[in-house]
Amino acid sequence: MAIFKLQVNGKSYQADVDPDTPLLWVLRDNFGLVGTKYGCGIAQCGACTVHLNGEAARSCVLPVSAIGTGKVTTIEGLSKNGDHPVQRAWNDIDVPQCGYCQAGQIMAAAALLKHTPKPTTEQIDATMAGNICRCGTYHRIREAVKVAAESTANPKPAKTK
Repeated sequence: MAIFKLQVNGKSYQADVDPDTPLLWVLRDNFGLVGTKYGCGIAQCGACTVHLNGEAARSCVLPVSAIGTGKVTTIEGLSKNGDHPVQRAWNDIDVPQCGYCQAGQIMAAAALLKHTPKPTTEQIDATMAGNICRCGTYHRIREAVKVAAESTANPKPAKTK
């Protein structure tokens, strides 16, 4: 056991856990951040996707000891009010069915748009293919990423009173 100090969603957390404990379990069991889901445990499905220093990372295989001073963002920290462009697009396109994979899908899409603000359909498909959706909503996921990219490129002006 060792004490790890982590920066998660802009806040400082501390956990006394085995160094090999996957970040996923520290987030869920120690910090109560349960938006990140367990899917396969072998980094194949993407349900556990978080951002580590702005990059998509699979938290189910990432030992807490590998985080160091890195900054972790979970679905809870993606936006203050659930209004990140990807989250808004997910709602507008009505992407989720069961919803289990959605946090990981949203985190993967947000990381893509951060580095590739105007992705092609092929880039969207290549990125999102790493996240599995058992409900098969891939066409809506692709459309939502396109909508989010467009809204990021052409933000709506703030409403005035």
